[in-house]
Parts: sequence; structure tokens; C-alpha cells
Amino acid sequence: MSNDEYDSPWKEAIETYFQECIEFFFPVAAQGIDWKRGYTFLDKELQQVVRDAELGQRFVDKLVQVWQHNGEEKWVLIHLEVQSYEETNFAQRMYVYHYRLFDRYNRSIASLAILGDDRPTWKPNQFSDEL
Repeated sequence: MSNDEYDSPWKEAIETYFQECIEFFFPVAAQGIDWKRGYTFLDKELQQVVRDAELGQRFVDKLVQVWQHNGEEKWVLIHLEVQSYEETNFAQRMYVYHYRLFDRYNRSIASLAILGDDRPTWKPNQFSDEL
């Protein structure tokens, strides 16, 4: 089964149940969002960054504008990995998309990942590069 076949239901679920998804997978982040002000999916902004990145397969799914309780506007990048194997460049892709969004739009980005693989010990949490 291809990644698109796995990703499509997740994309639809996130669009339909965005608040519930954030509350379930990221309860601490959900508490900081003013849900009364609503949210906006930023598909055009995300597609511009994805199109510019040359990283092979694309897994980033949703970029969403939300509001904090203090009235500040924030963007949330949700990166879905629905796969059954460990991938070594996952953290690098997260970093690249995060940086490209920051660079292009000069906004703080919250990058969140939902890992759908069956390896509880695989928890990528940072990307680093050294010479």
C-alpha cells in the first residue's frame, strides 16, 4: 500500500476534526489555543514551501493558523508519518520544512509529528549536522 493510501484518511480526519486531533495527540499544545477564534488551513503557503524543497517524498500534510489565548497568531505545522518502518531522514525533513516556513513567512512555527509506525522505541526528536 502506498503512503498516499495511508495519508489520505489522516488528512481528511485532520481537516474534519482538527481541534479533536490536537486535543488527543497534543493536549498541552491544545490548551494554548483559543479555539473560540477558530483556525485556518494554509494550504497555499504550505504547498509553496513543499514545492521548493527537494527532499524526495513529501509527507508534510497541514499548516494551520491558530490563535493563542493572549491574542497572538501562531502557525502549526502538522507532519504525519504513517508508516511501518524507521526512517533515518525524518528529523531532517521536519527541520527543513520548519526552517523554510520560518524563512519565507518570518513566523514562529510549532512542528508536530504523529508517528503511525509500530516501533515504540523510534522517537525522532531532533536533527543535527556537524562537520
